[in-house]
Amino acid sequence: MSTADPQYSTQDPTDPDRTPGDSTNSARTVQQYIDERPLWSDGTDTPHVPMTGMQWRIWWLAAAGKFFEGIMIFMTGVALPLLTIDFDLNTTQQGFVTSASLAGILVGATVLGSLADRYGRKRMFIVEMAVFAVFVAGTTFAPNLVFLVICLFGAGIALGCDYPTAHMVISESAPTVRRGRLVLSAFGFQSLGAFAGTFLGFLILYENPAVDAWRWMYGAVIIPAVLVLIGRFFVPDSAHWLMARGRTHEAESETERLLTREPAYPTNVTLRRGADDEVTTAASGSYLDLFRAKYRRVTIFASVPWVLQDLSTYGVGIFTPVLLATIIGQQSEVNDLHDVIHNDMLGAEGSALMDIVFVLGIVAAIFLVERFGRIRLQITGFIGCALGLFLVAIASLSPPDYSIPLLFAGFILFYFMNNLGPNSMTYLISGEVFPTEIRGKGAGFAASIAKVGAVAAAFFFPIVQDAIGTSTLLFILVGTALLGVVVTIRYGVETTGVSIESMSTADPQDSAASTASRV
Repeated sequence: MSTADPQYSTQDPTDPDRTPGDSTNSARTVQQYIDERPLWSDGTDTPHVPMTGMQWRIWWLAAAGKFFEGIMIFMTGVALPLLTIDFDLNTTQQGFVTSASLAGILVGATVLGSLADRYGRKRMFIVEMAVFAVFVAGTTFAPNLVFLVICLFGAGIALGCDYPTAHMVISESAPTVRRGRLVLSAFGFQSLGAFAGTFLGFLILYENPAVDAWRWMYGAVIIPAVLVLIGRFFVPDSAHWLMARGRTHEAESETERLLTREPAYPTNVTLRRGADDEVTTAASGSYLDLFRAKYRRVTIFASVPWVLQDLSTYGVGIFTPVLLATIIGQQSEVNDLHDVIHNDMLGAEGSALMDIVFVLGIVAAIFLVERFGRIRLQITGFIGCALGLFLVAIASLSPPDYSIPLLFAGFILFYFMNNLGPNSMTYLISGEVFPTEIRGKGAGFAASIAKVGAVAAAFFFPIVQDAIGTSTLLFILVGTALLGVVVTIRYGVETTGVSIESMSTADPQDSAASTASRV
């Protein structure tokens, strides 16, 4: 290939007969500009769609939000024993502490996430991080239980908003061929954040084995959150959203900012309306649109498998401590503060073990998603989850000599296949299958409904376990995983390789289905 500078091509990047040229007089859609590959001076293609510095900046700032989510959720588990001593918490009060962030995520995904459709992706991208930074600071200096729970809930609201918003700022600025990998790799920072949260908690406990160590855990997040907040002020808004609002000149300016390169291409951005550019002058669609005939199928596909996935994930979390205690070692009987900290550090080590499996599953999904497609990975992952849960169920009925290997194999298989398939795919799909004007509402609704499943599992499963037994409950979870397979097959809409603009055509299902046949 020539070593000369690439030249911008005005023709469709899929056109085999295209020639180098200038884009000055060529009107294109936002996604066509983003997907454009330059031509070398000898007329040959560059091997891929090059990412700009601004596109990578957006990705990093979005990934940071998922990183903070992992830190907050998992670090609260490490901090809980210390909080219990500091605020003299009973079992019910401990439940408020552990569920506050999760409940906030449920509310934030629905309420704040939908505002990105009305006020813009960038504005909510900034607001959510400002809200998060304020409430993390409040958590650090909380004087009592009520203030602590309010601040954890507030931080959760911000993280819930980040579910749809982070996805949208990446997917609406990324090349089609890279969209899945970029969204999933950012989502993977949730697992890295979980590992960082448990490691940070362990490190702080090691250096400062005192009751107030939990304040240092949360305090360590404040400065990184402020830095991410500042960075989010300097990214462009979504040109897709601006076009959907009829703000063409602003969309052209923001597209140019997004695609700033050396050497410069495109040299001039002239936008025309694409499939998703139906101008909305009011509230950019409503929640009722999600249930109308046109989008009912994709709403079911985006939300129901996510609910089933969260039922399994949070349900199996009840049994995870059994495995961790067996592999890592028995906890000490609590007689004093030293025993509390010892057990707390032991729990952090166990969480870190599962976090490694999480990360491996996400990494596998990143490498395979564009090759095998969303639907295929989601189906495979659900089947793997069912098999892993089946092994754990059999282990619960087996003698000790056989139960330990079965437990280990079942948990490892479940967590790996969950992150390879439904855990990552449901997040990815929810931000792709809806049109621009209701994308925030659709992705937010799917995320919030999934958290309803998570809360239900956390609250009801211990009760159900006492009533019907561990093995029966595990076999029921095998059934929910297999139901995920059925729903995915019945309502699945393949978005691999499909331009995000195509999801607003008269029948987006048909557009995606035609792609599925080629995957």
